[in-house]
Amino acid sequence: MFGGGGMNPRKMKQMMEQMGIDVTELDAEEVVIKTADEELVFSDAQVTRMDAQGQETYQVVGEPETRERGAGGSDGADAEAIDDGADGEEGIPTEDVELVAQRAGVNTDAAREALEAHDGDLAAAIAHLE
Repeated sequence: MFGGGGMNPRKMKQMMEQMGIDVTELDAEEVVIKTADEELVFSDAQVTRMDAQGQETYQVVGEPETRERGAGGSDGADAEAIDDGADGEEGIPTEDVELVAQRAGVNTDAAREALEAHDGDLAAAIAHLE
């Protein structure tokens, strides 16, 4: 990372702390990376989060299983979990749309558009509409 190939790990950690870099190991069960054509699914991945001056970076180490997008997996359970409770193609839950509409005082169409524009982030959608 910083060219410290032979450096003592404790010394490396101390230097990173001095530079304001915080490294955390995450106990991730599964990591999914979606591209336009496929999904990369890491089941037993080692995930590290590095926070440097407010910018978070994630490192995923492991062997992914590759699946085609839209295939829905071998058992179809993933497709049901994604669509369950959602209204529309984007998978925005109806409850989220209603909450944003109520809080921002707008109709559900405007609330859905704001949620889609902000990737489902409730707070950002409400702030955008207010």
